[in-house]
Amino acid sequence: MRIGIIGPIGSGKSTLSMKLASYYQAELVVEPVEKNEYLPLFYQDKETFALLSQNAFYSSLFLLMWRTKDSQNLVCDSTLFSNLVFTELLRLEGIMSAMEVALTYAVADSHLKRLPDVDLHIVIMRETPQLFENVRRRGRDIEQDQHDYLTFHYANYYDVLRRIFKTYKVPEEKIVWLPINDMEEEEEFQSIIQRIEKQYQALSSQS
Repeated sequence: MRIGIIGPIGSGKSTLSMKLASYYQAELVVEPVEKNEYLPLFYQDKETFALLSQNAFYSSLFLLMWRTKDSQNLVCDSTLFSNLVFTELLRLEGIMSAMEVALTYAVADSHLKRLPDVDLHIVIMRETPQLFENVRRRGRDIEQDQHDYLTFHYANYYDVLRRIFKTYKVPEEKIVWLPINDMEEEEEFQSIIQRIEKQYQALSSQS
């Protein structure tokens, strides 16, 4: 099973992907966001570095997914669709121009044609106060003083993601909309596994 994790900043994508990779004994693809040299520059000056950082993220993630494209047992802590949400949010916020967005989509479209799709897109659903608390607790310096940016991000994330899924004709049966409270609780984690396997079995029965 090939799984892609999607969710807003602070939703727990890395934590869930590691737990699922361990549970399923699957290969784990981790997007190296924190090590990306463009990320702190983006937070310092979004207008200047939005296009550069977005395409840097696409390129690094594409390379990782290309190297694992033949793996049949895989968990990705991000996807190209997840990155497209950021592009759309930056456009809506007036940070990226129409030309920059069009260029970014052209890059993403080219990448998507060369990669196999995941079997399931798992979307982590959390309430905004919980997302802010998660960001506060992990304490990344670059995310401090980003209240307005994160507020806009959280208010629009799921609507934008739905539009992107629709644009790219992602079947609803391949999407798991997954509300999460505390995935470290064993009972909740087992319920997550049950949701995933039920959706995957239903999808497999249609093949």
